[in-house]
Amino acid sequence: MEQKKIDRINELARKSKTEGLTESEKAEQTKLRNEYRMSVTGNLAAQLSNTYIVTPDGKKHKLKKSGGKS
Repeated sequence: MEQKKIDRINELARKSKTEGLTESEKAEQTKLRNEYRMSVTGNLAAQLSNTYIVTPDGKKHKLKKSGGKS
């Protein structure tokens, strides 16, 4: 996610605490937050797909994808 969008999320959060947001700003904030969440989860999934467990005997095992949320 672009730094410009992250800055906008923070700007809207500060404004929300001080003076409140208009309906269009609330919608923009929700959209940006969802985009940020998707970016973070996508990056985490990519990182975990390249993660291996090394057992004491030196064998490497790729992490398996979980079937559900815990």
